[in-house]
Amino acid sequence: MSQLPDGRYVDDAPFDPEQSIRELERKDLDAPNWVLIWRKFKTHRLGLISGAFLLFCYLMLPFVGFIAPYGPNERHSEHLYSPPQSINLFHEGEFLGPFIYPMTSEANMETFQWEFKPDYENPMRLKFFCEGKSYRIAGLIEADTHLFCPPQADVPVFLWGSDRLGRDVFSRILYGAQLSLTVGLIGITVSFVLGIFFGSVAGYFGGKIDWVINRVIEILRSLPELPLWLALSAAVPSNWSPVAVFFIISVILGILDWPGLARSVRAKFLSLREEEYVRAAEMMGATSGRVIRKHLLPNFMSHLIASATLSIPAMILGETALSFLGLGLRAPAVSWGVMLNDAQNLANIEIYWWTAIPMLPIVVVVLAFNFLGDGLRDSLDPYQQ
Repeated sequence: MSQLPDGRYVDDAPFDPEQSIRELERKDLDAPNWVLIWRKFKTHRLGLISGAFLLFCYLMLPFVGFIAPYGPNERHSEHLYSPPQSINLFHEGEFLGPFIYPMTSEANMETFQWEFKPDYENPMRLKFFCEGKSYRIAGLIEADTHLFCPPQADVPVFLWGSDRLGRDVFSRILYGAQLSLTVGLIGITVSFVLGIFFGSVAGYFGGKIDWVINRVIEILRSLPELPLWLALSAAVPSNWSPVAVFFIISVILGILDWPGLARSVRAKFLSLREEEYVRAAEMMGATSGRVIRKHLLPNFMSHLIASATLSIPAMILGETALSFLGLGLRAPAVSWGVMLNDAQNLANIEIYWWTAIPMLPIVVVVLAFNFLGDGLRDSLDPYQQ
């Protein structure tokens, strides 16, 4: 140990790289588990970006009415199948701020269709934080302020075009996210409650209980999934409200998804129940429920979290498929599947291609969940090299 001119002391011992590595490993072992998980997850760039994107999407859901310029079923009868409009900043070299070129419509007597053309001579600036159609924030607080509004009441703005009834596709996609993203959370909750319960009971107790639950799982997994979805969805009464149909579709998706999870939980419990710490807990008088909750499930939680993240997109795709076929959510409810139901005609899509835009958020969200699931699966075992 030697002293510097400023009074500080420095160690004169030679640098030992092996000792430094051992100290870093000791700090990693002493760090909380969530710190190790976060360190590993940060290295998975796609998973990190996907997690931030999905967090933004779910935080946005209560404020969809503020972002969307129109209501989900607000119609503009004079602007059927209006093409998408672009937001511009410069007009003839002059900065005007965010503005659009209004659409003018003309009847084509050869095709008997309305043709829309932008009026490049008459730019109109958008209004921001303006009053519009009333909505409810998170379904509770009534408000009428929107992020942006059209320049005039008779000059609508369609960022992603309008559909066959003159409804804004952009606004409907935002409102559709409320149902399409929520159905995955409700369905995965039902699936995990059933899968964890039956899988843990079968794996821990074994015997006749295990045999009965296994036979039920095999019967459910042997049924063709899509026809079973169609049969159960067709059994929903047509006079039910959209909210009731939404919840029953979520429950149906969850009920049909739990056998796969139950089989995974059962296999893990069969191996964990023979561990010494489980036997010690049983000898100390711990009940079966406590052993499952405190000793078995925590050792399996990383797999459960990763499985949940990877199962949510399957729920979203299931709701989309049912609504696309007309057996899921129905109008006036708005979901991405309901919107795609209007795009079944390929000839229609060829002419009005923007009616297929609802496919894009489905693809992006499903990919984001898959990337997030891959990142969580790798990082939830931080000691794995």
